[in-house]
Amino acid sequence: MATAAAAAARAPQTTSRPLRAWQQAALGQYEEASPKDFLVTATPGAGKTTFALTLAARLLARREVARVVVVAPTDHLRLQWAEAADAMGIVLDPNLTNAVGPVRAGTQGYVTTYAQVAGKPMLHAARSTAVKSLVILDEVHHAGDGLSWGEAVEEAYGMAARRLCLTGTPFRTKPDERIPFVRYEEDTFEGEAGGLVSRADYTYGYKEALADDVVRPVVFAAYTGTSRWRNSAGEVVAASLSEAGTKSVEMQAWRTALDPKGQWVPHVIAAMDDRITHLREEGGMPDAAGLILASDQDDARAYAKIVRRVTGKAAELILSDDPKASKKIEKFATGSARIAVCVRMISEGVDVPRAAVLAWMTSYRTPLFFAQAVGRVVRSRASHESATVFLPAVRPLLSLAASMEEQRNHVMPPPRSQPEDELEALDLPPREPREGEMKQWEALEADARFAHVLHGGTAHTGEGRPALVAPEEEDFLGIPGLLTPEQTASLLAKRDDELRVRIASRQHSDDEEFMLVEDHPDEHDAGRSWRDAAELRREINRLVNRVAARTSQPQAVVHTQLRQSVPGPPSASASVDVLRARRERLRTML
Repeated sequence: MATAAAAAARAPQTTSRPLRAWQQAALGQYEEASPKDFLVTATPGAGKTTFALTLAARLLARREVARVVVVAPTDHLRLQWAEAADAMGIVLDPNLTNAVGPVRAGTQGYVTTYAQVAGKPMLHAARSTAVKSLVILDEVHHAGDGLSWGEAVEEAYGMAARRLCLTGTPFRTKPDERIPFVRYEEDTFEGEAGGLVSRADYTYGYKEALADDVVRPVVFAAYTGTSRWRNSAGEVVAASLSEAGTKSVEMQAWRTALDPKGQWVPHVIAAMDDRITHLREEGGMPDAAGLILASDQDDARAYAKIVRRVTGKAAELILSDDPKASKKIEKFATGSARIAVCVRMISEGVDVPRAAVLAWMTSYRTPLFFAQAVGRVVRSRASHESATVFLPAVRPLLSLAASMEEQRNHVMPPPRSQPEDELEALDLPPREPREGEMKQWEALEADARFAHVLHGGTAHTGEGRPALVAPEEEDFLGIPGLLTPEQTASLLAKRDDELRVRIASRQHSDDEEFMLVEDHPDEHDAGRSWRDAAELRREINRLVNRVAARTSQPQAVVHTQLRQSVPGPPSASASVDVLRARRERLRTML
């Protein structure tokens, strides 16, 4: 009797939290089929962890399995899984290492990482077959991160009694990256046979989650600007982010915009901070926070300094090689800090429900990373919440944003159809040359201005029509059905103009200090000329928008007419004198 009582005390309790409709449907489908393998594809923030642990609790209670093994991508997620399991009465050890053989007594399983499994796959195979086990492979696409990881996962859990695979992004880009325990079927790829597509047993996409108020609607606010850099030939090149022309020029303009020395980054950080303030004071999210994604640790540290200068508040700096990174994420998730700057650390799986704003200041541009990163700010806590993503107005990112609502399966194309530009980062020379080498590329300056809101694959600038929006309606910025895309764009454009004035006043003191240095007067003149040109370009764009609205002509037509009237290079590389002449010409057209 005592033994039975002890077993009952240790028995997991099925969650008392009401399950979402999709979770109930997926559980019903699983229990009806009772499969060995089951793949669930659900959008980030949908509640995959709750679904998996509810299933685990039911299988343990019915004694269909005696152990639960969770494989997660990172050490931080091990802790999250263990805490979530503990809340449901399942004791999972998050600290079991490869140096320890058997699973510790008093637990019902453990949480490990893909890296640990790859280190000793046979050890994990022994653990998962010693008793009937349910193996939960969280973000299972990580098992396609390389043949060694995939082979190790297959070796470790190929004989497990049950396997549950979870992912929000079940796709990779290389033809040899097949994910273990995922079912593939032949499909066509760009009209050619030979590709493979994964088939999930249950799919719950972003569009369905949005309709169910499970995730927040996302407003993609694109920011353009003019970048200036020196190329390997020593020539100074200028180009607009949104009108760069060739792919090479666009990439270099993008990289220049992300340089901490320019003005694009502080301007977008100010816009981000303004959005956080609005959400906290009027948007019903008093703990709203934002995430800044940086390309590398040097940029992250520099961005954190810019956050302090622009907002007056310190940012939480979260770096992957920091042993305190997990504690910093937890502190940020439960604290009151406004902004965290990180390098990939919060790209996947990390739960920060109060984060509702994301600034894309990284050169990473794969569909996988984009979906994971945006997923960090879409988790909904209440029906009135919305998310805002600030991003450079470059084609690769705008294409990803426009396709966010599409259902993505893991498509493995034939080798001959493999796209060539699936790079994780911009393929540009390093910021500093190696010892003994000449500098090949140098970022000089970049400015920023609001470009448009992306909605349904269409860019809305907010120009050319009045935005009849009452102040109280701003609380619902981005909620479909309450504000039109044009009204949303108009509000953001208006706030952008106000931010420009605020940033200029803050920059004024820095400029004064800069001008006190008399060693290089030519450089000071160049700095003033660049700032004058940047302001003239912004004014020309505003005037072009007004002329286009007044004459019912596309903005591109007005730009063409302007260049015919005042000959010269495009505005991005035109001199101050040419820009002033074009401004005066536009004024006569109003």
